[in-house]
Amino acid sequence: MAPAISLRDVAKVYRPPRKRPYLAIEHVDLDIPAGRFVSVVGPSGCGKSTLLGLVSGLLPPTVGEVTLLGSRVTGVRTDVGFIFQRDALLPWRTVRENVELPLRFRGERDPARAKEWIVRVGLGPFIDNYPHELSGGMRKRAQLAQSLVRDPSVLLMDEPFSALDVQTRNLMENELLNLWGASGKTVLFITHDLEEAIALSDEIVVMTAGPGTIKARYPVALPRPRNVTEIRFAPEFVALYERAWADLRDEVARSYKRSLEAG
Repeated sequence: MAPAISLRDVAKVYRPPRKRPYLAIEHVDLDIPAGRFVSVVGPSGCGKSTLLGLVSGLLPPTVGEVTLLGSRVTGVRTDVGFIFQRDALLPWRTVRENVELPLRFRGERDPARAKEWIVRVGLGPFIDNYPHELSGGMRKRAQLAQSLVRDPSVLLMDEPFSALDVQTRNLMENELLNLWGASGKTVLFITHDLEEAIALSDEIVVMTAGPGTIKARYPVALPRPRNVTEIRFAPEFVALYERAWADLRDEVARSYKRSLEAG
């Protein structure tokens, strides 16, 4: 079976106007089987978010080939769900209207389906509320419903919970695992938090300091279903954290040293 996501010797060079070009990632080879939850960790500036842009088609690769669901990515893909660090909810629309938007963009009108997802993420009582009337965690739930209502096979997530407090973040991580476990979707998850990556994932990918490439891959053989708070106390979790952190720590130090030299 072909992988759901595949990158072959991919590199990306940014060419900002009136500035020097810079290489964000290079020599990236990565296959992600369908239905897997894979997290990418690495220091700031290593190209984690660039990977999501390439897979979604928002960015073209400078070198190499990106394949999604068996076809080469040559432009923006509408068959993926993308959840950003900051939510993209429209402030003048209610939860119901925000969740319905992806369906409307495809020429569909299915209020029952939108309502079903709003209820599934626990926002049934707030279906007619506006974003400013919701807590941070509730806004993330609305964003999850908005991304999943189209039933995408692949979900791309760019540090979606980083702005939440610890308690709300753990609740949302468990909520995500519950939704993912029932859906069988492929998830590519970007995070700075190694503990979060291990708690959620089937595999973690460690990237080097920029220009980013893949330094190591670690399968996560922890049993499912998981509670992200409790699983952190498992001896297997601690052992995996120590191994992965040994790789990640060196790259964080390299990135920090470069930032000091550049400043």
